[in-house]
Amino acid sequence: MTATRPEQPIPDYVEGHNLLAGKVVVVTAAAGTGIGASVVRRALEEGAKAVVFSDTHARRLAEAEEALAAEYGADRVRQLVCDVTDEAQVAALLDAADEFGGVDIMINNAGLGGTANILEMSDEQWLKVLDITLTGTFRCVRAAGQRMVAGARKGVIVNNASVIGWRAQEGQAHYAAAKAGVMALTRCAALDLAPHGIRVNAVSPSLAMHPFLAKVTSDGLLHELKQREAFGRAAEPWEVANVMVFLASDYASYLTGEVVSASSQHA
Repeated sequence: MTATRPEQPIPDYVEGHNLLAGKVVVVTAAAGTGIGASVVRRALEEGAKAVVFSDTHARRLAEAEEALAAEYGADRVRQLVCDVTDEAQVAALLDAADEFGGVDIMINNAGLGGTANILEMSDEQWLKVLDITLTGTFRCVRAAGQRMVAGARKGVIVNNASVIGWRAQEGQAHYAAAKAGVMALTRCAALDLAPHGIRVNAVSPSLAMHPFLAKVTSDGLLHELKQREAFGRAAEPWEVANVMVFLASDYASYLTGEVVSASSQHA
Protein backbone atom coordinates (compact mmCIF):
# COMPACT_ATOMS: atom_id res chain seq x y z
CA MET A 1 0.00 0.00 0.00
CA THR A 2 1.38 3.41 -1.03
CA ALA A 3 1.40 6.06 1.70
CA THR A 4 -0.46 9.27 0.97
CA ARG A 5 1.84 12.24 0.70
CA PRO A 6 0.26 15.17 2.57
CA GLU A 7 -0.39 18.34 0.57
CA GLN A 8 1.77 21.15 1.90
CA PRO A 9 0.33 24.69 2.05
CA ILE A 10 0.98 27.17 -0.73
CA PRO A 11 3.61 29.69 0.41
CA ASP A 12 3.01 33.40 0.60
CA TYR A 13 3.37 35.31 -2.65
CA VAL A 14 6.79 36.94 -3.00
CA GLU A 15 6.78 40.69 -3.54
CA GLY A 16 8.80 42.23 -6.37
CA HIS A 17 12.33 43.55 -5.88
CA ASN A 18 12.96 45.39 -9.17
CA LEU A 19 14.95 42.48 -10.62
CA LEU A 20 14.00 43.46 -14.18
CA ALA A 21 14.08 47.24 -13.78
CA GLY A 22 14.09 49.04 -17.12
CA LYS A 23 14.00 45.86 -19.23
CA VAL A 24 11.78 45.17 -22.24
CA VAL A 25 10.36 41.66 -21.90
CA VAL A 26 8.63 39.52 -24.54
CA VAL A 27 6.56 36.50 -23.44
CA THR A 28 4.82 33.95 -25.68
CA ALA A 29 1.64 32.01 -24.82
CA ALA A 30 0.74 34.46 -22.08
CA ALA A 31 -3.04 34.84 -22.21
CA GLY A 32 -5.18 33.06 -19.64
CA THR A 33 -4.08 31.82 -16.23
CA GLY A 34 -1.03 29.64 -16.82
CA ILE A 35 2.72 30.10 -16.47
CA GLY A 36 2.98 32.65 -19.29
CA ALA A 37 0.40 34.94 -17.74
CA SER A 38 2.18 34.69 -14.39
CA VAL A 39 5.49 35.59 -16.04
CA VAL A 40 3.96 38.74 -17.53
CA ARG A 41 2.61 39.87 -14.17
CA ARG A 42 5.83 38.94 -12.37
CA ALA A 43 7.93 40.90 -14.90
CA LEU A 44 5.79 43.99 -14.37
CA GLU A 45 6.05 43.60 -10.60
CA GLU A 46 9.82 43.31 -10.98
CA GLY A 47 10.01 46.73 -12.66
CA ALA A 48 10.12 45.87 -16.36
CA LYS A 49 9.94 48.95 -18.56
CA ALA A 50 7.45 47.15 -20.82
CA VAL A 51 6.12 43.67 -21.43
CA VAL A 52 5.00 42.57 -24.89
CA PHE A 53 3.01 39.36 -24.65
CA SER A 54 1.38 37.09 -27.18
CA ASP A 55 -0.95 34.16 -27.64
CA THR A 56 -3.19 32.77 -30.37
CA HIS A 57 -6.39 33.78 -28.53
CA ALA A 58 -7.22 37.36 -29.49
CA ARG A 59 -10.09 37.81 -27.04
CA ARG A 60 -8.16 36.55 -24.01
CA LEU A 61 -5.18 38.67 -25.02
CA ALA A 62 -7.29 41.82 -25.20
CA GLU A 63 -8.87 41.08 -21.83
CA ALA A 64 -5.46 40.49 -20.27
CA GLU A 65 -4.05 43.70 -21.71
CA GLU A 66 -6.99 45.73 -20.41
CA ALA A 67 -6.62 44.31 -16.90
CA LEU A 68 -2.84 44.74 -16.79
CA ALA A 69 -2.99 48.26 -18.22
CA ALA A 70 -5.41 49.28 -15.49
CA GLU A 71 -3.07 47.91 -12.83
CA TYR A 72 0.38 48.75 -14.19
CA GLY A 73 -0.19 51.44 -16.82
CA ALA A 74 -1.10 51.24 -20.50
CA ASP A 75 2.37 52.45 -21.49
CA ARG A 76 3.97 49.29 -20.04
CA VAL A 77 1.93 46.54 -21.71
CA ARG A 78 1.32 45.53 -25.30
CA GLN A 79 -0.34 42.38 -26.64
CA LEU A 80 -0.09 40.87 -30.09
CA VAL A 81 -1.56 37.70 -31.56
CA CYS A 82 1.33 35.40 -32.49
CA ASP A 83 1.38 31.83 -33.74
CA VAL A 84 4.94 30.59 -33.16
CA THR A 85 4.65 28.26 -36.17
CA ASP A 86 4.56 31.39 -38.39
CA GLU A 87 7.94 33.07 -38.82
CA ALA A 88 6.35 36.35 -39.95
CA GLN A 89 4.20 36.54 -36.82
CA VAL A 90 7.24 35.90 -34.63
CA ALA A 91 9.03 38.77 -36.41
CA ALA A 92 6.03 41.04 -35.85
CA LEU A 93 6.12 40.23 -32.14
CA LEU A 94 9.75 41.36 -31.94
CA ASP A 95 8.88 44.45 -34.01
CA ALA A 96 6.41 45.38 -31.27
CA ALA A 97 9.22 45.17 -28.72
CA ASP A 98 11.30 47.51 -30.91
CA GLU A 99 8.69 50.19 -30.26
CA PHE A 100 9.87 50.18 -26.62
CA GLY A 101 13.57 50.16 -27.49
CA GLY A 102 14.11 46.52 -28.35
CA VAL A 103 13.87 43.17 -26.62
CA ASP A 104 16.10 42.61 -23.59
CA ILE A 105 14.47 39.41 -22.33
CA MET A 106 12.70 36.77 -24.41
CA ILE A 107 10.67 34.17 -22.53
CA ASN A 108 9.49 31.30 -24.73
CA ASN A 109 6.51 29.67 -23.09
CA ALA A 110 4.51 28.43 -26.09
CA GLY A 111 3.98 24.69 -26.24
CA LEU A 112 1.38 22.06 -27.04
CA GLY A 113 0.74 18.82 -25.20
CA GLY A 114 -1.60 15.90 -25.74
CA THR A 115 -1.81 12.20 -24.99
CA ALA A 116 -1.44 9.46 -27.59
CA ASN A 117 0.00 5.97 -27.51
CA ILE A 118 2.99 5.63 -29.85
CA LEU A 119 1.22 2.77 -31.68
CA GLU A 120 -1.71 5.03 -32.52
CA MET A 121 -0.01 8.41 -32.88
CA SER A 122 -0.36 9.92 -36.33
CA ASP A 123 2.27 11.92 -38.20
CA GLU A 124 -0.03 14.92 -37.87
CA GLN A 125 -0.17 14.62 -34.07
CA TRP A 126 3.59 14.19 -33.84
CA LEU A 127 4.43 17.06 -36.17
CA LYS A 128 1.97 19.53 -34.62
CA VAL A 129 3.41 19.07 -31.13
CA LEU A 130 6.98 19.29 -32.43
CA ASP A 131 6.27 22.35 -34.59
CA ILE A 132 4.75 24.39 -31.77
CA THR A 133 6.78 23.17 -28.81
CA LEU A 134 10.25 22.69 -30.28
CA THR A 135 10.42 24.42 -33.66
CA GLY A 136 8.34 27.31 -32.36
CA THR A 137 10.86 27.80 -29.56
CA PHE A 138 13.68 27.67 -32.12
CA ARG A 139 12.00 30.37 -34.23
CA CYS A 140 11.68 32.64 -31.21
CA VAL A 141 15.25 32.01 -30.01
CA ARG A 142 16.58 32.77 -33.49
CA ALA A 143 14.48 35.91 -33.93
CA ALA A 144 15.26 37.31 -30.48
CA GLY A 145 18.94 36.43 -30.81
CA GLN A 146 19.19 38.20 -34.16
CA ARG A 147 17.59 41.36 -32.73
CA MET A 148 19.86 41.32 -29.69
CA VAL A 149 23.00 40.86 -31.79
CA ALA A 150 21.98 43.52 -34.33
CA GLY A 151 21.28 45.98 -31.54
CA ALA A 152 24.67 45.27 -29.94
CA ARG A 153 22.82 44.71 -26.68
CA LYS A 154 23.25 41.97 -24.16
CA GLY A 155 20.13 39.94 -23.67
CA VAL A 156 18.58 36.92 -22.01
CA ILE A 157 16.46 34.11 -23.42
CA VAL A 158 14.53 31.76 -21.14
CA ASN A 159 12.78 28.69 -22.54
CA ASN A 160 10.07 26.60 -20.92
CA ALA A 161 10.98 22.91 -20.96
CA SER A 162 9.47 20.14 -18.80
CA VAL A 163 10.55 17.31 -16.52
CA ILE A 164 8.99 15.05 -19.17
CA GLY A 165 12.07 15.86 -21.25
CA TRP A 166 14.00 13.81 -18.67
CA ARG A 167 11.45 11.28 -17.44
CA ALA A 168 9.26 8.79 -19.27
CA GLN A 169 5.49 9.11 -19.16
CA GLU A 170 2.97 6.95 -20.96
CA GLY A 171 1.35 8.55 -24.01
CA GLN A 172 3.78 11.48 -24.10
CA ALA A 173 6.33 10.46 -26.74
CA HIS A 174 5.74 13.56 -28.92
CA TYR A 175 5.69 16.03 -26.02
CA ALA A 176 8.66 14.41 -24.27
CA ALA A 177 10.70 14.44 -27.47
CA ALA A 178 9.83 18.10 -28.05
CA LYS A 179 10.74 19.15 -24.51
CA ALA A 180 13.98 17.16 -24.56
CA GLY A 181 14.69 19.00 -27.80
CA VAL A 182 14.07 22.34 -26.07
CA MET A 183 16.67 21.39 -23.48
CA ALA A 184 19.24 20.51 -26.16
CA LEU A 185 18.37 23.64 -28.14
CA THR A 186 18.93 25.71 -25.01
CA ARG A 187 22.38 24.27 -24.39
CA CYS A 188 23.56 24.68 -27.99
CA ALA A 189 22.04 28.14 -28.51
CA ALA A 190 23.76 29.27 -25.31
CA LEU A 191 27.17 28.50 -26.84
CA ASP A 192 26.29 30.17 -30.14
CA LEU A 193 25.13 33.36 -28.43
CA ALA A 194 27.66 33.57 -25.59
CA PRO A 195 30.21 35.53 -27.69
CA HIS A 196 27.56 38.24 -28.02
CA GLY A 197 26.93 38.44 -24.27
CA ILE A 198 23.54 36.76 -24.59
CA ARG A 199 22.50 34.13 -22.05
CA VAL A 200 20.12 31.23 -22.81
CA ASN A 201 18.63 29.03 -20.09
CA ALA A 202 15.52 26.94 -19.55
CA VAL A 203 13.12 26.07 -16.76
CA SER A 204 11.85 22.51 -16.42
CA PRO A 205 8.54 22.47 -14.48
CA SER A 206 6.76 19.32 -13.39
CA LEU A 207 3.16 20.09 -12.43
CA ALA A 208 1.86 23.69 -12.32
CA MET A 209 -1.81 24.03 -11.46
CA HIS A 210 -4.17 26.43 -13.23
CA PRO A 211 -7.89 26.33 -14.14
CA PHE A 212 -7.38 25.07 -17.70
CA LEU A 213 -5.29 22.12 -16.52
CA ALA A 214 -7.91 21.27 -13.92
CA LYS A 215 -10.58 21.40 -16.62
CA VAL A 216 -8.89 18.96 -18.99
CA THR A 217 -7.40 16.57 -16.42
CA SER A 218 -9.33 14.03 -14.35
CA ASP A 219 -9.33 14.28 -10.57
CA GLY A 220 -7.75 10.85 -10.37
CA LEU A 221 -4.82 11.76 -12.62
CA LEU A 222 -4.28 15.06 -10.83
CA HIS A 223 -4.14 13.23 -7.50
CA GLU A 224 -1.64 10.76 -8.94
CA LEU A 225 0.55 13.56 -10.33
CA LYS A 226 0.45 15.46 -7.03
CA GLN A 227 1.57 12.34 -5.19
CA ARG A 228 4.76 12.32 -7.27
CA GLU A 229 5.66 15.72 -5.83
CA ALA A 230 7.62 15.98 -2.57
CA PHE A 231 5.25 18.69 -1.32
CA GLY A 232 2.17 16.67 -2.24
CA ARG A 233 0.83 19.53 -4.35
CA ALA A 234 1.24 21.16 -7.72
CA ALA A 235 3.28 24.32 -8.14
CA GLU A 236 1.45 27.59 -8.49
CA PRO A 237 2.20 29.15 -11.91
CA TRP A 238 3.83 32.12 -10.16
CA GLU A 239 6.30 29.78 -8.46
CA VAL A 240 7.56 28.69 -11.88
CA ALA A 241 7.48 32.31 -13.08
CA ASN A 242 9.74 33.25 -10.17
CA VAL A 243 12.43 30.86 -11.45
CA MET A 244 12.12 32.29 -14.96
CA VAL A 245 12.47 35.82 -13.65
CA PHE A 246 15.55 34.83 -11.64
CA LEU A 247 17.16 33.38 -14.78
CA ALA A 248 16.28 36.54 -16.70
CA SER A 249 17.74 38.80 -14.01
CA ASP A 250 21.30 39.94 -13.37
CA TYR A 251 21.40 37.59 -10.37
CA ALA A 252 21.93 34.79 -12.91
CA SER A 253 24.66 36.63 -14.84
CA TYR A 254 26.98 33.60 -14.96
CA LEU A 255 24.32 31.03 -15.83
CA THR A 256 23.92 29.98 -19.45
CA GLY A 257 23.07 26.70 -21.14
CA GLU A 258 21.40 25.47 -17.94
CA VAL A 259 18.07 23.68 -17.50
CA VAL A 260 16.76 24.41 -14.01
CA SER A 261 14.18 22.01 -12.61
CA ALA A 262 11.25 23.90 -11.08
CA SER A 263 9.91 20.74 -9.53
CA SER A 264 9.48 18.98 -6.20
CA GLN A 265 9.37 15.51 -7.73
CA HIS A 266 11.08 12.95 -5.55
CA ALA A 267 13.08 9.89 -6.55
